[in-house]
Amino acid sequence: MTDINRQWLLKSRPQAALPERSDFERRDVPIPTIRDGEFLLRNRWLSCDPSQRAWMDSETYIRPVGLGETMRSFTGGEVVESRHPGFKPGDLVTGTFDWQDYAVSDGHDPLLGKLTPLAPDIDLPSALSLFGITGLTAYFGLFDVGRPVEGDTVAVSGAAGATGVIAVQLAKAKGLRTIGIAGGEAKCRWLREDLGLDDAVDYKAVDTMAALREKCPDGIHVYFDNVGGEMLDAGLANLAPGARVVLSGAISGYGNFAEMPVIRHYPNLILKKARMEVFWCSTTCHAASRPSR
Repeated sequence: MTDINRQWLLKSRPQAALPERSDFERRDVPIPTIRDGEFLLRNRWLSCDPSQRAWMDSETYIRPVGLGETMRSFTGGEVVESRHPGFKPGDLVTGTFDWQDYAVSDGHDPLLGKLTPLAPDIDLPSALSLFGITGLTAYFGLFDVGRPVEGDTVAVSGAAGATGVIAVQLAKAKGLRTIGIAGGEAKCRWLREDLGLDDAVDYKAVDTMAALREKCPDGIHVYFDNVGGEMLDAGLANLAPGARVVLSGAISGYGNFAEMPVIRHYPNLILKKARMEVFWCSTTCHAASRPSR
């Protein structure tokens, strides 16, 4: 263990959808010391999530990262020192420990709640993905909010992304007809051939709204949206009667929500007697809105 803790700070608010290297600044500081009731974590893996772009300048379910603060991130690491009764050296832990080598925790996380060591058969990358926020979001978004039933057609935008790729596999495992929307023929081929989806839509090559109409002639029963904007509008235009629209994310607007396209087909929610619901996940899944059913 070195005596340096490398940190990456948010230096400036990004002016483009994709942050620049100049928006961040490295700072080397001493490794923090722990007190009674705390443990020291050595971060081994840092997550890279679309939500981080929103955290850089938008008021979301938590405050934005402050200028000069360590960039917020989910991480997975190993306990190297502990004065906490619930953690011992060698334990693996995930939490919101930011872009840095070392972090101190009292066992409570502002986003994930109470922390516990991982089960010994779960590796850190899996803990940050399948068994982490993305896996929880996919599972509870699909089954608690979308509530698919036998015979339903499920369509997922951002289907090759971290949350979408789990959602489509869950839908297929449930025996549902599943359509993925992704950018590029390689991604769509992977969704069809490797993951076994019934079909995929390459939004970069075709009109998504028209393609969904062709591939879902009876409409979409569960539309799991990670993208927002035009992608959400395409789904709304192709709803089946009684459809459920799951609002999981809006990555097309991260960095500039003000310029997202106007949603034109929301009246379909009325015409199809459908519902659209927003939710977000931490260690438990919370509905941010509960519309009438």
